[in-house]
Amino acid sequence: QVQLVESGGGLVQAGGSLRLSCAASGRTFNRWHMGWFRQAPGKEREFVAAISWSVSSTYYADPVKGRFTISRDNAKNTVYLQMNSLKPADTAVYYCAAAWARAGEQDHEYDYWGQGTQVTVSS
Repeated sequence: QVQLVESGGGLVQAGGSLRLSCAASGRTFNRWHMGWFRQAPGKEREFVAAISWSVSSTYYADPVKGRFTISRDNAKNTVYLQMNSLKPADTAVYYCAAAWARAGEQDHEYDYWGQGTQVTVSS
């Protein structure tokens, strides 16, 4: 069992930055692939970024490449999403997720989910 708690969301102007954190339970955190997803009102949940456990390989959805950075600190059992140059289109609830098999881009590949944190970007 993995428990995930997101934090760091809030209101920010376009062009600004936020850093989301996801605190994970368990001392086997470094074995789990971690991902970030987001869901805007009226939209399907979409992949944002992922990081593997083995060599910390990272993967990004096209809309966030060059602007967002995913990282993990295994000593703190925490995964981060640094979001720069935010756009109104980034407004969504952001979810942290953990996967055993791989750091995939599909939400069904993830086994555990946090409750989400709201990110709102004003124009």
